[in-house]
Parts: sequence; structure tokens; C-alpha cells
Amino acid sequence: MSTLHRILTIALFNLRSLPERKGAALTAAVGIAGVVGVLVGVLAIAEGFRRAMTVSGSPEVAIVLRSGADSEMTSGLDRDAVRTIGDAPGLARNEAGTLVSAELFVIINLPKRSTGTDANVPLRGVEQGAFAVRDKIEIVAGRRFETGRNEIIVGAGAARAFAGLDIGRQIKIGQNMWDIVGVFTANGGLAESEIWADAAVLQPAYHRNNSFQSVYARLASADAFHSFKDALTTDPKLNVKVDRLSDFYAEQSSMVTQFITSIGVFIAGMMALGALFGALNTMYSAVAARTREIATLRALGFGSGPVVCSVLAESMVLSLAGGAVGAAAAYLLFDGFRASTINWQTFSQVTFSFEVTLPLLGRAVVFATAIGLLGGLFPAIRAARLPISSGLRE
Repeated sequence: MSTLHRILTIALFNLRSLPERKGAALTAAVGIAGVVGVLVGVLAIAEGFRRAMTVSGSPEVAIVLRSGADSEMTSGLDRDAVRTIGDAPGLARNEAGTLVSAELFVIINLPKRSTGTDANVPLRGVEQGAFAVRDKIEIVAGRRFETGRNEIIVGAGAARAFAGLDIGRQIKIGQNMWDIVGVFTANGGLAESEIWADAAVLQPAYHRNNSFQSVYARLASADAFHSFKDALTTDPKLNVKVDRLSDFYAEQSSMVTQFITSIGVFIAGMMALGALFGALNTMYSAVAARTREIATLRALGFGSGPVVCSVLAESMVLSLAGGAVGAAAAYLLFDGFRASTINWQTFSQVTFSFEVTLPLLGRAVVFATAIGLLGGLFPAIRAARLPISSGLRE
């Protein structure tokens, strides 16, 4: 009999005896399923937040801020700078001119629908070019705001998360009342967490005179970025920094995603220790209950190698079963679940959906497999080292 045949024979024998030890086996599998479920759930938050930030970015869109600013909140540009930016080379054009939008970014307080507590909601003043610069914006209810009027449109995420943002209602912003006339989507991106208004109307409401905080610009092509950036950063009249929007949002999301990922791995690691001890206990109990069987097999000529592999196979089957159940439960419970969190760069709320991806599920199952491997290794070694004579007397 070949070594592989011997391993398969003992492994199948062990697996057929699992129903006799179903209590301990289920305990180990459920523990691993819990670890995988928590790990996937927490990492799905980071994945969803990262997607909400990065899906909004495009290598063909640039953002211009004041030099030294790390976010729109700390930036400032005057009208002359905006004109110079709009005349720079490398910009896309349509019948209305170059595709640029000078924008304001302010924070307002609105109650959450779920709890009623106030939260910081981003309010963005945009020019009409914003809809051409961001080509993923789509009005799904109502209409766009009209230039020069106290009208706003609301991102779909903000409309779901915050109270009072229904079409036809009014909200007070600054000293004025504003009509809600539309709801828009942005392919699940960051803009869905925002409220948009006409920048020219928003400026006097916040005493911004003729200043802006950022300029969004669509490039003629992704390759035109460097000529556009060089023209602005070498102009002595300007003091600006230029980034691709995709790079800007990736940087903005890094702090939150790293924090959430670290917390998730830490929590899952603590739970994994408990699951590991559970797996160890289960496999030690299995070895102890089958001492005579293992000794008999070795007396019949089965070596230590097949015995070790058979115990490891049983542990791996339990861990893979638990991991698969935990991954499936996490997918059903968390994928697409809508939530909001704070963007620490702007201290405003970002609405997003949990994102349970196939690579994330794959990593979780690998994590479960590692627990099973470690949980079965030491009991397997113990089983292989049992003296045959003492085992037969058990």
C-alpha cells in the first residue's frame, strides 16, 4: 500500500467517525466561523470606504488646491487664480469652454435618520461645469439646481442617511432657506455623501466674497496631466498644488482604511486565539478518544507520517467548513450594508456600502485554514508519538 493510499485510508476513517464527536467538532467549526465572520465584516467596512473614495477619482480629472493644503477645508483660491487655471493647457473643452469647476466646501449639521443625532454633512458649491467634469453624476429624481437660485441637489447616500433631505422640502443653510430639487448618484462614490448648490449663491451665504477652495478640471487625456500641472506650478502668479483626483482620494482614504483594517485584524486575532485553543482541545480530545485505534493502525504497519497527516486532514476539514460558513454568513449579512463614518481629513460624514469582495473572502478562508493547521499540528504529533504498547492497553 502506497503512503498516499495509507494517508487517505486513515483520513477517511477519521472523518467517518466525526458524527460520534459532533459536539466537539461543531464547537471548533462554529468558533472558526465566528472568527471569519468578524474578520470579513470589519474588513468589508474598510473595503467599502476605500471604494467610495477611489471610485470617485479619475486619472483624467485633476484637482487644484492652494500649495500646502492637505484637504479642501484648508485651501483657498481667488477668482484670478481660478481664471488662470481655466486657461491652462491640457484641459478638455466643450461648446461652453474648458471643463473646470471652481468649488466651495463647507460643513453643515443635519440629524441622522437612524439616531436623530447631529452629524457633519458636506455642502459643496459648484459651477455648472461640475457635471461635465464629473461624468458619473446622474440625476435619479427631480432635476438639477438652477443657476442663481437657492436650490440644492442631494447625493443619494446623504438622502438615505440624514433627515429632512427629501425632494420638495426646504432646509436652512446660513441665513437662507434652500429648496431641495433633486437627488443624484455618483456610481457609489464620495459625491453621494454631499449636498450640491450653485457656488455663486453659496458664496454670499457664507461670506466668501469671490473666493473658492478648489478647482476640479477635466483633462483632454490622462497624459495631459503633466503639462497641465507644470503650467500651473511654474506660474509665478500662482501658489498651488495639482493632483490627479484618483491620487488625491486614495491619499484621503488611507488614514481611515488603515485604522479600520488594523482594528479588524486585532479583533480577529484575539478571537482567533480562542478558536485556536478550541481546535486544539477538539483535536487532543479526538486523539485521546482514539488512542487504541491509532495504536492498532500503527501495529498493522501504518507509519507516523500517515497518522500525522490524517489528524491534520480532520482539523483542516473542520476549519474549512467553519471558514466557509463564516464567509457565507458575512457575505449575506454585510455585503451592500449601508453605513456612514467620518472622513478624518474633512471631519465630515461619508456614506458608503460594505464591500465583501472575493479576494477578501479568500483571505478569510486562508486565515481559517491556518487556524486549523495550527490547531491540528500538535495533536497530530502527539498521536504519532504514542507508544504502540501503551496505546493498545488503553
